[in-house]
Amino acid sequence: MPTEADAAVWRVGERDVHVTHLSKLYWPATGVTKGDALRYYRAVAPTLLPHLRDRPITTRVFPEGASGPSFYRRDPPEHAPDWLRRATYHPKTAKSSTQASTLTLIDDAAGLLWLANAGGIEFHPWSAKLPDLERPDQAIFDLDPGEAATFADVCQAAVLLRSELARDGLQSSPKTSGGRGLHVYVPLAPEQPFERVRAWVKTIAERLAAADPALVAVAQGATHRGELVTIDHAQNSIGRNTAAPYTLRARSAHPIVSTPLSWEELEAGGVDPDAFTPDVVLDRVQRLGDLFAPMMQGGHNRHHR
Repeated sequence: MPTEADAAVWRVGERDVHVTHLSKLYWPATGVTKGDALRYYRAVAPTLLPHLRDRPITTRVFPEGASGPSFYRRDPPEHAPDWLRRATYHPKTAKSSTQASTLTLIDDAAGLLWLANAGGIEFHPWSAKLPDLERPDQAIFDLDPGEAATFADVCQAAVLLRSELARDGLQSSPKTSGGRGLHVYVPLAPEQPFERVRAWVKTIAERLAAADPALVAVAQGATHRGELVTIDHAQNSIGRNTAAPYTLRARSAHPIVSTPLSWEELEAGGVDPDAFTPDVVLDRVQRLGDLFAPMMQGGHNRHHR
C-alpha cells in the first residue's frame, strides 16, 4: 500500500506546483514510483537547470510509466500554466507557408516539476539556444555501440575522440547516454549553422574511423555494424532529441540517469552505465559538483574557418 499522499502541493521557488499520482508505479519491476521521479528532479534541479536554460525542450512523455508507451512533445500541453515559457520558432529556410512552432522552455524548478508531473520522464534540450536557434553552441558526438560492441569499446572510442579534439585545441565533456552509449560534447561559439557543425563532426568521425577501423565507424543512416562503435553526426541537427545531462531515462527496469563523467573515470575503465541511479547521481553531484559545467563556459569555432 502507498505510504504517501497520492497528491500534494509543493512550494517550488515562488510557485505552487500540484503533483499527482505520486504512488503510481513508474518502474514496476523495481517499485519506483512517479513520486520518486519527481523528488529526484526536485533535488537535481539546481544542477540540471543551467543546462536547459534558453533551450527549447522536447519532453518524452510516458503516460503509464516507463514500461508503457511514450511520445515526444515539443509544444506546451494545452493545460500548461501561463508562466511556463514558450518560444515561437519559424525555420528561416522553410517555405513561407510553413507554420511557426510553439516550443517549450524550462526556466526554473517549478517548470521542470510541472512537466515531470505531466508525465515527462525524459528531457531533451536543443543544442542551440535563444535568441538564435539556427546556430548551435554545442557539437555532439553520439557514440553508439553495435550489438557485439561493449561499453568498454565505447569508452575506448571516446578517449580516442578526446585526443583527436585536443589536437585541435578543443575541450570536451563526456556523459553516459542513459543507455549503452556515450555522448561527448564540445562547447562552441554560436556562429555556424547546423550543417557546418554536422559536417565538422562527421569529418572528425571519419578521421577516427580511418585511424582505428576495427573500433570506430561513421554512421550511415540507421546502419550499425555489430562489433563497432558508430559516431552519429546527424545528432547535430535542429530539434534533434539528445538526452540532457542528469535526465532520467526510461530504458531499463530501474531508472538510469544520463550522467556526466570525468575523463579519468573513462580512462580507468570499469564504468557501468546501469549503475547511475538517481541516488548515485545525487551523491556524485554532492561530492564532485557538476562535471558538465565546462559546457557552459563558451567555446570557439576556429576549426570551421
